[in-house]
Amino acid sequence: MDKGTVIRTIVLFIALINQFLVSFGLYEIPGTAEEQTTFLSTVFTIIMAIIAWFKNNYVTAKGKRQKEVLKANNLTNAK
Repeated sequence: MDKGTVIRTIVLFIALINQFLVSFGLYEIPGTAEEQTTFLSTVFTIIMAIIAWFKNNYVTAKGKRQKEVLKANNLTNAK
């Protein structure tokens, strides 16, 4: 996997863990109301999920083959 894929996946997992903790009242951002914390956490999770999984990450065998074809034909700037 390339560096961008790893970073997006790690951030997604952090967002999902954060959402789980907020849902069960186990974590709150200090200095904010409970509703604000839940709202911000939900928005963050949705945004990160969209970025992480709708971007072509090339994590499956098929995706890796597609990436190689793109690279072979100079159709991508991925490394």
